[in-house]
Amino acid sequence: MKLKWVAAVAGAAIGSAAQAQSSVTLYGVLDAGLMYQSTSAASFNPASKNMGKLYRFKDAGIYSSNFGLTGTEDLGGGYRANFKLQGTFDTGTGKAGITDTPGVTGLFNQIASVGISGPFGSFNAGRQIAPLAFAMSETDVRGGRWFGSILTSWLGMNQAAGWTGTSTNGPIGALYDSNALIYETPSFGGVKASLEYAPGGVAGSFQGNTRESAVLKYSNYGVRLAAAYYNGHDTNPGPNAVPTGLANNRLFYLGAFYTLHDFSVSASYTNGKNPARSNQVSIDMYTFGLGYLFTPAFRVTSGVYYLRDRNNSANKSIEVAAGGEYSLSKATMVYGEVGHVNNRGTMTQTIAYGQPVAPGMATTAVMVGLRQKF
Repeated sequence: MKLKWVAAVAGAAIGSAAQAQSSVTLYGVLDAGLMYQSTSAASFNPASKNMGKLYRFKDAGIYSSNFGLTGTEDLGGGYRANFKLQGTFDTGTGKAGITDTPGVTGLFNQIASVGISGPFGSFNAGRQIAPLAFAMSETDVRGGRWFGSILTSWLGMNQAAGWTGTSTNGPIGALYDSNALIYETPSFGGVKASLEYAPGGVAGSFQGNTRESAVLKYSNYGVRLAAAYYNGHDTNPGPNAVPTGLANNRLFYLGAFYTLHDFSVSASYTNGKNPARSNQVSIDMYTFGLGYLFTPAFRVTSGVYYLRDRNNSANKSIEVAAGGEYSLSKATMVYGEVGHVNNRGTMTQTIAYGQPVAPGMATTAVMVGLRQKF
């Protein structure tokens, strides 16, 4: 069900009439299912012990469950003002999703932005999904799912760099950025660029907690290409850490996606590192995906995701995942997925977001679920 209010507002100023139209939409999605995993652990710590097989109800088999509000106002001349509020929640517990502060949840932990769009492109300010995350998702056949995709592999890079999973402020790249200012250009023959700057607001440190990124994308003739650069300061802070402006989060990404008739294929390369300690944190990620659309309602996707530690060849991980999804209607989907990850050394790459696996060994997971939009 979609709840929508549309209001027409008319007024006069300085003897001339002006008209504007605004709308506000409440939307959301619930996504959950049953999951089996052959190993489990209490955390992403590489010293964690194998706690054995796991069978559970799990939120987010395709993407997160969320709800939000979005609004637009027509300003005339092709310009529009807009806002968006969006937050995740766990369908199993009802809890809101995590934020940049370890252990703290937020009502609108994904998006809380206001902006304007027009012939110049768009500009939005506030907490937002980082342009980097869109570039990666759009060039992965698995689409950045929360089960066996470029997203879970990317989070595996973060885990290898010391991320504990208790906040969204990871050490390699960013899924969300707070206080972000993001400009996106119009499309020029299929070419589009995004520029991001997020001031840190730290007294006495101009670069403290700041983020900068740039993304260049091309989309035409069944081809999608993406290149991204991300640089962060004071990311993944320890307890009681004082921001100093240290550049400790740098990521480069190149990805490609191609569709021919009903077949789709993708490939990408990523390097993420801590430039202040590149002899300790420098990780490569390679991905390959293949998909087929059997009917408009049914498709199958698969992917291979490989991680390697440049500083220690013993630390490596390979994940293989596949899934099928069937749309019962425009709002309702059923799906099934299977994944297998083989971690070596201290790697803890997971199959499903938020569900640790036993480090340094092989794990298999299966999930079936239902996704309902409103």
